[in-house]
Amino acid sequence: MKFSELRLAEPIVRAVTSEGYETATPIQGKAIPEVLAGNDVLGCAQTGTGKTAAFALPMLHRLAETSTKRSKHPEVKTNGKGKRRRANPGRPRALVLAPTRELASQIFESFCSYGRHVRLRHVVVFGGVKQASQVRGLRAGCDVLVATPGRLLDLINQGHIDLRGVETLVLDEADRMLDMGFINDIRKVVGMIPKERQTLFFSATMPKEIRDLSDSLLRNPVFMETAPVASPAETVMQSVYLVMRQNKPALLERILRHDDMNRTLIFTRTKHGADRVVKQLNRIGVEAGAIHSNKSQNARTLALKGFKSGKVQVLVATDIASRGIDVDQITHVINYDLPNLPDTYVHRIGRTARAGNSGIAMSFCDHEEVKHLKAIERLIRMELEIRSDESDLLFDPSRTQRKKKPAQKGHHRGSSKKRPDQSENREDGRPSHWNKRRAKSGRGNRGPAAPASNKQRSKRRKQAVA
Repeated sequence: MKFSELRLAEPIVRAVTSEGYETATPIQGKAIPEVLAGNDVLGCAQTGTGKTAAFALPMLHRLAETSTKRSKHPEVKTNGKGKRRRANPGRPRALVLAPTRELASQIFESFCSYGRHVRLRHVVVFGGVKQASQVRGLRAGCDVLVATPGRLLDLINQGHIDLRGVETLVLDEADRMLDMGFINDIRKVVGMIPKERQTLFFSATMPKEIRDLSDSLLRNPVFMETAPVASPAETVMQSVYLVMRQNKPALLERILRHDDMNRTLIFTRTKHGADRVVKQLNRIGVEAGAIHSNKSQNARTLALKGFKSGKVQVLVATDIASRGIDVDQITHVINYDLPNLPDTYVHRIGRTARAGNSGIAMSFCDHEEVKHLKAIERLIRMELEIRSDESDLLFDPSRTQRKKKPAQKGHHRGSSKKRPDQSENREDGRPSHWNKRRAKSGRGNRGPAAPASNKQRSKRRKQAVA
Protein backbone atom coordinates (compact mmCIF):
# COMPACT_ATOMS: atom_id res chain seq x y z
CA MET A 1 0.00 0.00 0.00
CA LYS A 2 1.31 3.44 -0.93
CA PHE A 3 1.44 6.31 1.58
CA SER A 4 -0.77 8.37 -0.70
CA GLU A 5 -3.54 5.79 -0.14
CA LEU A 6 -3.45 6.05 3.67
CA ARG A 7 -5.33 9.39 3.80
CA LEU A 8 -2.37 11.27 5.24
CA ALA A 9 -2.07 15.04 4.70
CA GLU A 10 -0.37 16.03 1.46
CA PRO A 11 2.56 17.88 3.15
CA ILE A 12 3.38 14.74 5.15
CA VAL A 13 3.20 12.45 2.11
CA ARG A 14 5.44 14.90 0.25
CA ALA A 15 8.03 14.79 3.06
CA VAL A 16 7.98 10.98 3.17
CA THR A 17 8.38 10.75 -0.60
CA SER A 18 11.36 13.11 -0.49
CA GLU A 19 12.98 10.69 1.99
CA GLY A 20 12.74 7.96 -0.64
CA TYR A 21 9.73 6.03 0.72
CA GLU A 22 6.62 5.40 -1.35
CA THR A 23 5.24 2.06 -0.12
CA ALA A 24 4.29 1.45 3.51
CA THR A 25 5.68 -1.53 5.41
CA PRO A 26 3.20 -4.06 6.90
CA ILE A 27 3.29 -2.49 10.38
CA GLN A 28 2.77 0.97 8.88
CA GLY A 29 -0.12 -0.18 6.71
CA LYS A 30 -1.87 -1.65 9.75
CA ALA A 31 -1.06 1.01 12.36
CA ILE A 32 -1.54 4.29 10.48
CA PRO A 33 -5.32 3.90 9.86
CA GLU A 34 -5.91 2.88 13.49
CA VAL A 35 -3.93 5.83 14.87
CA LEU A 36 -5.72 8.22 12.52
CA ALA A 37 -9.02 6.86 13.88
CA GLY A 38 -7.92 7.71 17.44
CA ASN A 39 -7.65 4.11 18.69
CA ASP A 40 -5.11 2.80 21.18
CA VAL A 41 -2.58 0.51 19.51
CA LEU A 42 -0.40 -2.34 20.75
CA GLY A 43 2.02 -3.14 17.93
CA CYS A 44 4.67 -5.85 17.66
CA ALA A 45 7.08 -5.89 14.72
CA GLN A 46 10.67 -6.78 14.01
CA THR A 47 13.40 -4.20 14.42
CA GLY A 48 13.90 -2.29 11.19
CA THR A 49 10.35 -2.59 9.85
CA GLY A 50 9.45 1.09 10.27
CA LYS A 51 7.78 1.29 13.68
CA THR A 52 8.83 4.94 14.09
CA ALA A 53 7.01 6.09 10.96
CA ALA A 54 4.04 3.92 11.94
CA PHE A 55 3.23 6.28 14.81
CA ALA A 56 5.03 9.49 13.74
CA LEU A 57 3.14 10.00 10.45
CA PRO A 58 -0.43 9.72 11.83
CA MET A 59 0.52 11.74 14.91
CA LEU A 60 1.79 14.58 12.74
CA HIS A 61 -1.41 14.41 10.68
CA ARG A 62 -3.68 14.63 13.74
CA LEU A 63 -1.66 17.40 15.40
CA ALA A 64 -1.51 19.47 12.22
CA GLU A 65 -5.23 18.96 11.60
CA THR A 66 -6.25 20.20 15.05
CA SER A 67 -3.83 23.15 14.79
CA THR A 68 -5.42 24.44 11.57
CA LYS A 69 -8.86 24.44 13.20
CA ARG A 70 -7.70 27.14 15.62
CA SER A 71 -6.90 30.75 14.84
CA LYS A 72 -4.20 31.74 12.37
CA HIS A 73 -1.52 31.86 15.08
CA PRO A 74 -3.04 29.80 17.89
CA GLU A 75 0.21 29.26 19.68
CA VAL A 76 1.59 32.82 19.55
CA LYS A 77 0.82 35.82 21.71
CA THR A 78 2.63 39.02 22.60
CA ASN A 79 4.20 39.85 25.92
CA GLY A 80 4.42 43.28 27.57
CA LYS A 81 7.42 44.32 25.48
CA GLY A 82 5.68 43.73 22.16
CA LYS A 83 7.62 40.54 21.37
CA ARG A 84 5.80 37.43 20.27
CA ARG A 85 6.27 34.23 22.27
CA ARG A 86 4.73 30.77 22.28
CA ALA A 87 1.77 30.18 24.56
CA ASN A 88 2.02 27.43 27.19
CA PRO A 89 5.79 26.86 27.01
CA GLY A 90 6.86 23.40 28.11
CA ARG A 91 3.36 21.97 27.62
CA PRO A 92 3.54 19.37 24.80
CA ARG A 93 0.53 17.90 23.03
CA ALA A 94 2.25 14.58 22.28
CA LEU A 95 4.84 12.68 24.32
CA VAL A 96 7.12 9.90 23.04
CA LEU A 97 9.12 7.91 25.60
CA ALA A 98 12.26 6.04 24.52
CA PRO A 99 14.71 3.95 26.58
CA THR A 100 18.02 5.35 25.28
CA ARG A 101 19.49 8.64 24.13
CA GLU A 102 20.31 7.27 20.68
CA LEU A 103 16.77 6.07 20.09
CA ALA A 104 15.32 9.36 21.35
CA SER A 105 17.56 11.29 18.93
CA GLN A 106 16.58 9.01 16.05
CA ILE A 107 12.85 9.47 16.75
CA PHE A 108 13.31 13.24 17.01
CA GLU A 109 15.09 13.34 13.63
CA SER A 110 12.24 11.32 12.10
CA PHE A 111 9.63 13.80 13.37
CA CYS A 112 11.70 16.69 12.00
CA SER A 113 12.05 15.01 8.59
CA TYR A 114 8.44 13.90 8.20
CA GLY A 115 7.03 17.14 9.63
CA ARG A 116 9.17 19.65 7.78
CA HIS A 117 6.17 21.00 5.84
CA VAL A 118 3.77 21.42 8.79
CA ARG A 119 3.76 24.14 11.46
CA LEU A 120 4.72 22.00 14.46
CA ARG A 121 7.62 22.21 16.89
CA HIS A 122 9.55 19.18 18.16
CA VAL A 123 11.88 18.96 21.17
CA VAL A 124 14.05 16.08 22.42
CA VAL A 125 15.33 15.80 26.01
CA PHE A 126 17.69 13.15 27.41
CA GLY A 127 20.40 12.83 30.02
CA GLY A 128 24.17 12.84 29.65
CA VAL A 129 24.30 16.44 28.40
CA LYS A 130 23.59 19.85 29.90
CA GLN A 131 19.93 20.78 30.01
CA ALA A 132 20.23 24.48 29.13
CA SER A 133 19.59 24.07 25.39
CA GLN A 134 16.75 21.63 26.07
CA VAL A 135 15.08 24.09 28.43
CA ARG A 136 15.36 26.87 25.83
CA GLY A 137 13.62 24.63 23.31
CA LEU A 138 10.81 23.91 25.76
CA ARG A 139 10.31 27.59 26.54
CA ALA A 140 10.02 28.37 22.81
CA GLY A 141 7.03 26.04 22.61
CA CYS A 142 6.63 22.34 22.02
CA ASP A 143 4.05 20.24 20.19
CA VAL A 144 5.89 16.90 20.19
CA LEU A 145 8.24 16.00 23.04
CA VAL A 146 10.59 13.02 22.69
CA ALA A 147 12.22 12.07 25.99
CA THR A 148 13.97 9.46 28.06
CA PRO A 149 12.21 8.84 31.39
CA GLY A 150 15.01 10.03 33.68
CA ARG A 151 15.60 13.49 32.17
CA LEU A 152 11.85 13.95 31.65
CA LEU A 153 11.14 13.52 35.38
CA ASP A 154 14.04 15.83 36.26
CA LEU A 155 12.66 18.64 34.10
CA ILE A 156 9.13 18.05 35.41
CA ASN A 157 10.36 18.37 39.00
CA GLN A 158 12.11 21.62 38.06
CA GLY A 159 8.88 23.01 36.60
CA HIS A 160 10.04 23.14 32.96
CA ILE A 161 7.51 20.59 31.63
CA ASP A 162 3.75 20.30 32.18
CA LEU A 163 2.10 17.11 30.89
CA ARG A 164 -1.52 18.14 31.50
CA GLY A 165 -1.97 18.97 27.82
CA VAL A 166 -0.75 15.65 26.39
CA GLU A 167 -3.22 14.16 23.92
CA THR A 168 -1.11 11.22 22.66
CA LEU A 169 1.38 9.05 24.58
CA VAL A 170 3.80 6.73 22.78
CA LEU A 171 6.04 4.09 24.35
CA ASP A 172 8.61 2.94 21.83
CA GLU A 173 10.72 -0.17 22.55
CA ALA A 174 8.55 -0.76 25.60
CA ASP A 175 10.15 -4.14 26.30
CA ARG A 176 13.59 -2.58 26.63
CA MET A 177 12.28 0.10 28.99
CA LEU A 178 10.96 -2.62 31.27
CA ASP A 179 14.27 -4.49 31.07
CA MET A 180 16.12 -1.32 32.07
CA GLY A 181 13.94 -0.82 35.14
CA PHE A 182 11.88 2.15 33.93
CA ILE A 183 8.54 0.66 34.96
CA ASN A 184 8.15 2.91 38.03
CA ASP A 185 9.17 6.01 36.05
CA ILE A 186 6.65 5.13 33.35
CA ARG A 187 3.86 4.84 35.91
CA LYS A 188 4.84 8.21 37.40
CA VAL A 189 4.71 9.86 33.99
CA VAL A 190 1.39 8.24 33.09
CA GLY A 191 -0.07 9.53 36.35
CA MET A 192 0.65 13.11 35.23
CA ILE A 193 -1.09 12.73 31.86
CA PRO A 194 -4.86 13.14 31.37
CA LYS A 195 -6.78 9.89 31.30
CA GLU A 196 -8.56 10.98 28.14
CA ARG A 197 -5.68 10.33 25.76
CA GLN A 198 -4.51 8.08 22.97
CA THR A 199 -1.83 5.56 23.99
CA LEU A 200 0.42 3.71 21.57
CA PHE A 201 2.75 0.81 22.42
CA PHE A 202 5.33 -0.34 19.89
CA SER A 203 7.87 -3.06 20.58
CA ALA A 204 9.98 -5.65 18.80
CA THR A 205 9.05 -8.38 21.31
CA MET A 206 5.93 -8.95 23.36
CA PRO A 207 6.75 -10.59 26.72
CA LYS A 208 4.13 -11.13 29.39
CA GLU A 209 5.22 -8.00 31.29
CA ILE A 210 4.34 -5.83 28.29
CA ARG A 211 0.92 -7.46 28.10
CA ASP A 212 0.30 -6.77 31.78
CA LEU A 213 1.40 -3.14 31.46
CA SER A 214 -0.72 -2.61 28.36
CA ASP A 215 -3.78 -3.97 30.15
CA SER A 216 -3.38 -1.30 32.84
CA LEU A 217 -2.71 1.64 30.49
CA LEU A 218 -4.50 0.97 27.20
CA ARG A 219 -8.23 1.17 26.54
CA ASN A 220 -9.52 -1.50 24.16
CA PRO A 221 -6.26 -1.51 22.17
CA VAL A 222 -5.97 -2.81 18.64
CA PHE A 223 -3.28 -5.49 18.64
CA MET A 224 -1.24 -5.93 15.49
CA GLU A 225 1.65 -8.25 14.79
CA THR A 226 3.49 -8.42 11.49
CA ALA A 227 5.64 -11.45 12.34
CA PRO A 228 5.79 -14.16 15.02
CA VAL A 229 6.99 -12.88 18.36
CA ALA A 230 10.79 -12.68 18.55
CA SER A 231 11.38 -13.93 15.01
CA PRO A 232 14.30 -12.58 12.96
CA ALA A 233 13.92 -11.20 9.46
CA GLU A 234 13.98 -13.85 6.74
CA THR A 235 16.55 -11.87 4.75
CA VAL A 236 19.22 -12.30 7.47
CA MET A 237 21.70 -15.13 6.86
CA GLN A 238 22.53 -16.49 10.33
CA SER A 239 25.49 -18.64 11.34
CA VAL A 240 27.63 -19.41 14.40
CA TYR A 241 31.29 -20.14 15.09
CA LEU A 242 32.00 -22.56 17.95
CA VAL A 243 35.20 -20.88 19.06
CA MET A 244 37.21 -20.98 22.26
CA ARG A 245 37.13 -17.75 24.22
CA GLN A 246 40.85 -17.08 23.90
CA ASN A 247 40.57 -17.43 20.10
CA LYS A 248 37.76 -14.89 19.63
CA PRO A 249 40.12 -11.93 18.96
CA ALA A 250 42.04 -13.87 16.29
CA LEU A 251 38.80 -15.05 14.64
CA LEU A 252 37.40 -11.52 14.55
CA GLU A 253 40.59 -10.23 12.95
CA ARG A 254 40.45 -12.87 10.20
CA ILE A 255 36.79 -12.20 9.44
CA LEU A 256 37.30 -8.45 9.14
CA ARG A 257 40.09 -9.03 6.62
CA HIS A 258 37.50 -10.17 4.07
CA ASP A 259 36.70 -7.70 1.31
CA ASP A 260 32.91 -7.87 1.76
CA MET A 261 33.02 -6.57 5.36
CA ASN A 262 31.91 -3.05 4.51
CA ARG A 263 29.91 -1.71 7.46
CA THR A 264 29.98 -3.99 10.51
CA LEU A 265 28.23 -3.74 13.86
CA ILE A 266 29.72 -5.80 16.73
CA PHE A 267 27.91 -6.55 19.97
CA THR A 268 29.56 -7.31 23.30
CA ARG A 269 27.96 -8.17 26.62
CA THR A 270 29.88 -5.63 28.74
CA LYS A 271 31.17 -2.08 28.41
CA HIS A 272 34.76 -3.07 29.19
CA GLY A 273 34.54 -5.83 26.59
CA ALA A 274 33.52 -3.25 23.97
CA ASP A 275 36.54 -1.09 24.81
CA ARG A 276 38.87 -4.11 24.59
CA VAL A 277 37.55 -5.01 21.13
CA VAL A 278 38.02 -1.43 19.89
CA LYS A 279 41.63 -1.33 21.13
CA GLN A 280 42.34 -4.66 19.48
CA LEU A 281 40.91 -3.50 16.14
CA ASN A 282 42.73 -0.17 16.25
CA ARG A 283 46.01 -2.02 16.79
CA ILE A 284 45.56 -3.96 13.54
CA GLY A 285 44.60 -0.84 11.58
CA VAL A 286 40.80 -1.17 11.56
CA GLU A 287 38.88 2.06 12.19
CA ALA A 288 36.50 1.25 15.06
CA GLY A 289 34.45 3.15 17.63
CA ALA A 290 32.42 2.17 20.68
CA ILE A 291 29.16 3.33 22.21
CA HIS A 292 28.02 2.33 25.68
CA SER A 293 26.70 3.96 28.84
CA ASN A 294 30.17 4.85 30.17
CA LYS A 295 30.85 7.01 27.12
CA SER A 296 29.86 10.66 27.19
CA GLN A 297 27.03 11.73 24.94
CA ASN A 298 29.42 13.68 22.72
CA ALA A 299 31.67 10.62 22.29
CA ARG A 300 28.69 8.41 21.46
CA THR A 301 27.37 10.95 18.96
CA LEU A 302 30.77 11.26 17.23
CA ALA A 303 31.18 7.48 17.01
CA LEU A 304 27.71 7.01 15.55
CA LYS A 305 28.21 9.91 13.13
CA GLY A 306 31.49 8.44 11.91
CA PHE A 307 29.84 5.05 11.44
CA LYS A 308 26.99 6.55 9.42
CA SER A 309 29.35 8.54 7.20
CA GLY A 310 31.59 5.52 6.54
CA LYS A 311 34.66 6.99 8.20
CA VAL A 312 34.42 4.31 10.89
CA GLN A 313 34.18 0.79 9.44
CA VAL A 314 33.27 -1.02 12.66
CA LEU A 315 31.03 0.09 15.52
CA VAL A 316 31.14 -1.87 18.80
CA ALA A 317 28.12 -1.52 21.06
CA THR A 318 26.42 -2.96 24.10
CA ASP A 319 22.76 -3.95 24.04
CA ILE A 320 21.47 -0.95 26.01
CA ALA A 321 23.28 1.64 23.88
CA SER A 322 22.38 -0.10 20.61
CA ARG A 323 18.72 0.96 20.68
CA GLY A 324 18.40 3.82 18.23
CA ILE A 325 21.18 2.72 15.86
CA ASP A 326 19.27 3.40 12.66
CA VAL A 327 22.01 3.14 10.05
CA ASP A 328 21.35 2.10 6.47
CA GLN A 329 23.37 -0.54 4.65
CA ILE A 330 24.80 -2.39 7.67
CA THR A 331 26.11 -5.48 5.91
CA HIS A 332 27.21 -7.56 8.91
CA VAL A 333 26.27 -7.98 12.55
CA ILE A 334 28.70 -9.95 14.73
CA ASN A 335 27.74 -11.23 18.18
CA TYR A 336 31.17 -11.26 19.80
CA ASP A 337 29.44 -12.40 23.00
CA LEU A 338 26.16 -14.27 22.82
CA PRO A 339 23.41 -12.55 24.84
CA ASN A 340 22.03 -14.35 27.89
CA LEU A 341 18.49 -13.31 26.88
CA PRO A 342 17.26 -14.89 23.64
CA ASP A 343 15.06 -11.89 22.76
CA THR A 344 18.15 -9.69 22.70
CA TYR A 345 19.59 -11.78 19.87
CA VAL A 346 16.62 -10.85 17.67
CA HIS A 347 17.13 -7.16 18.47
CA ARG A 348 20.82 -7.38 17.60
CA ILE A 349 20.55 -9.04 14.20
CA GLY A 350 17.65 -6.74 13.33
CA ARG A 351 20.18 -3.95 12.81
CA THR A 352 20.99 -5.47 9.43
CA ALA A 353 18.61 -6.36 6.60
CA ARG A 354 16.52 -3.27 7.29
CA ALA A 355 13.77 -2.05 4.96
CA GLY A 356 13.80 -5.24 2.90
CA ASN A 357 17.57 -5.41 2.36
CA SER A 358 19.63 -8.54 3.01
CA GLY A 359 22.25 -8.95 5.70
CA ILE A 360 24.58 -11.39 7.46
CA ALA A 361 24.63 -12.19 11.18
CA MET A 362 27.50 -14.18 12.69
CA SER A 363 27.87 -15.26 16.31
CA PHE A 364 30.86 -16.40 18.38
CA CYS A 365 29.98 -19.12 20.88
CA ASP A 366 32.41 -20.59 23.43
CA HIS A 367 31.86 -23.56 25.74
CA GLU A 368 30.14 -21.47 28.41
CA GLU A 369 27.76 -19.88 25.90
CA VAL A 370 26.38 -23.10 24.41
CA LYS A 371 23.37 -22.92 26.74
CA HIS A 372 22.61 -19.41 25.42
CA LEU A 373 22.87 -20.70 21.85
CA LYS A 374 20.36 -23.48 22.52
CA ALA A 375 17.95 -20.99 24.12
CA ILE A 376 18.20 -18.74 21.05
CA GLU A 377 17.51 -21.64 18.70
CA ARG A 378 14.46 -22.64 20.71
CA LEU A 379 13.11 -19.10 20.53
CA ILE A 380 13.60 -18.57 16.79
CA ARG A 381 12.58 -22.17 16.04
CA MET A 382 15.58 -22.95 13.88
CA GLU A 383 19.13 -24.25 14.19
CA LEU A 384 21.92 -21.87 13.23
CA GLU A 385 24.43 -22.98 10.63
CA ILE A 386 27.70 -24.04 12.28
CA ARG A 387 30.65 -22.56 10.38
CA SER A 388 33.65 -24.79 9.71
CA ASP A 389 36.05 -22.30 8.12
CA GLU A 390 38.93 -21.10 10.32
CA SER A 391 38.85 -24.58 11.83
CA ASP A 392 42.17 -24.15 13.69
CA LEU A 393 40.41 -21.72 16.06
CA LEU A 394 37.23 -23.74 16.60
CA PHE A 395 36.30 -26.65 18.84
CA ASP A 396 34.40 -29.84 18.10
CA PRO A 397 30.67 -29.39 18.82
CA SER A 398 30.48 -32.98 20.11
CA ARG A 399 32.61 -31.91 23.08
CA THR A 400 29.78 -29.76 24.36
CA GLN A 401 27.52 -32.79 24.91
CA ARG A 402 28.26 -34.45 28.21
CA LYS A 403 27.75 -38.20 28.39
CA LYS A 404 25.72 -39.45 31.34
CA LYS A 405 27.54 -41.96 33.53
CA PRO A 406 25.67 -45.21 34.29
CA ALA A 407 24.20 -45.44 37.76
CA GLN A 408 26.24 -47.59 40.18
CA LYS A 409 24.72 -49.79 42.81
CA GLY A 410 25.64 -49.45 46.42
CA HIS A 411 27.20 -46.60 48.33
CA HIS A 412 30.84 -45.72 48.08
CA ARG A 413 33.05 -42.88 49.00
CA GLY A 414 32.42 -39.81 46.87
CA SER A 415 28.87 -40.82 45.98
CA SER A 416 26.17 -38.15 45.95
CA LYS A 417 23.85 -40.38 47.99
CA LYS A 418 23.00 -38.80 51.34
CA ARG A 419 22.79 -40.52 54.68
CA PRO A 420 19.31 -40.58 56.17
CA ASP A 421 20.25 -38.61 59.27
CA GLN A 422 22.04 -35.92 57.25
CA SER A 423 19.05 -35.41 54.94
CA GLU A 424 16.77 -35.10 57.95
CA ASN A 425 19.05 -32.48 59.46
CA ARG A 426 19.02 -30.48 56.22
CA GLU A 427 15.25 -30.55 56.15
CA ASP A 428 15.29 -29.15 59.70
CA GLY A 429 17.65 -26.38 58.59
CA ARG A 430 20.70 -27.86 60.38
CA PRO A 431 24.14 -28.22 58.77
CA SER A 432 25.12 -31.59 57.31
CA HIS A 433 27.91 -32.11 59.84
CA TRP A 434 25.50 -31.86 62.79
CA ASN A 435 25.44 -35.64 63.35
CA LYS A 436 29.22 -35.86 63.45
CA ARG A 437 29.35 -33.21 66.17
CA ARG A 438 26.63 -35.01 68.13
CA ALA A 439 28.53 -38.29 67.86
CA LYS A 440 31.77 -36.74 69.12
CA SER A 441 30.01 -35.17 72.11
CA GLY A 442 28.28 -38.45 73.03
CA ARG A 443 24.80 -37.16 71.99
CA GLY A 444 24.59 -38.98 68.67
CA ASN A 445 22.57 -41.99 67.67
CA ARG A 446 25.31 -44.49 68.47
CA GLY A 447 24.07 -46.71 71.34
CA PRO A 448 21.78 -45.88 74.28
CA ALA A 449 21.84 -42.58 76.09
CA ALA A 450 24.18 -42.21 79.11
CA PRO A 451 22.51 -42.62 82.56
CA ALA A 452 21.63 -39.46 84.48
CA SER A 453 23.76 -38.44 87.48
CA ASN A 454 22.49 -38.05 91.08
CA LYS A 455 22.52 -34.28 90.76
CA GLN A 456 20.35 -34.42 87.61
CA ARG A 457 17.89 -36.81 89.35
CA SER A 458 17.45 -34.51 92.37
CA LYS A 459 16.93 -31.53 90.08
CA ARG A 460 14.17 -33.33 88.23
CA ARG A 461 12.43 -34.30 91.49
CA LYS A 462 12.37 -30.65 92.66
CA GLN A 463 10.91 -29.56 89.31
CA ALA A 464 8.22 -32.27 89.53
CA VAL A 465 7.22 -31.26 93.07
CA ALA A 466 7.04 -27.63 92.09
